[in-house]
Amino acid sequence: MALSRRDFLKLCGGSAAALGLSQTFVPEIAHALEKAAAGQPPVIWLAGSACTGCSVSLLNTVHPDIKDVLLKIISLRYHQTVMAASGDLALEAIERTYRDAPGKYLLLVEGAIATGADGLYNTLGEKNGKPITMLDWTRKLAGKAAAAVSVGTCAAFGGIPAASPNPTGAKPVSAIFSEAKIKTPLINVPGCPPHPDWMVGTLAHVLLYGVPKVDALGRPVLFFGETIHDNCPYRGYFDEGKFAKKWGDEGCRFELGCKGPETHADCWKRQWNNGVNWCVRNAVCTGCVEPTYPAPQYEPIG
Repeated sequence: MALSRRDFLKLCGGSAAALGLSQTFVPEIAHALEKAAAGQPPVIWLAGSACTGCSVSLLNTVHPDIKDVLLKIISLRYHQTVMAASGDLALEAIERTYRDAPGKYLLLVEGAIATGADGLYNTLGEKNGKPITMLDWTRKLAGKAAAAVSVGTCAAFGGIPAASPNPTGAKPVSAIFSEAKIKTPLINVPGCPPHPDWMVGTLAHVLLYGVPKVDALGRPVLFFGETIHDNCPYRGYFDEGKFAKKWGDEGCRFELGCKGPETHADCWKRQWNNGVNWCVRNAVCTGCVEPTYPAPQYEPIG
């Protein structure tokens, strides 16, 4: 493999990120990925209690564009939003991958997993007249996966579906792993939704070098190792003690409810919508990559 892990980390976290890794996805990474992905590792993407925003964000990856990701780098066996197949044919794709590629496929889970009513709030289809629940298949597929990724805050920490009063008993993927004593490596890539770079970059690291270094919450340190606050363009106002009291005021927006001081992500470096903007430029950080999300918005941190 021509690209060392050190160079990979430098490219992901360095100047290339100023324009967004998924928009500039440097040729060295793309070439190394295509070599490492010879044989196209199979990927199963399940979606539970979610809005599909994480899938939409991934589909916005620009270079390599999503066509290359899906057709050259991985073999996406199941994704209910983008696949043409449906019904028994779609479910057979999951079962065939589980049966023929144990220990080789990657499991990506979008959305929290409903556990109430024996998981019947999240079903993928039916088999022999009985519903196939997201809960059962996450347990089953995770046990033989090479690695698993919780995509988005709902999957990583429960997010909005698990917020009170949580009538469906929604839980994060990690809780299902813990309860079922599943030992498969699990990586959390939170965000509402996650930046395309975080998803593509994490997938690239797994394919090229294995599971990346993660923090105490299971997030890749490469993308979630710094706080928004430490890199905020309004940080100078905070240090001076100058705080905005209402929208439009000059000053730090901490008192308007910015969650930047306790939020770990590199949004400031990557920007969103192909580098056009990010939350703090026009509003405040909502802390969407943290377990506390959705915290009360526009209220100061206690």
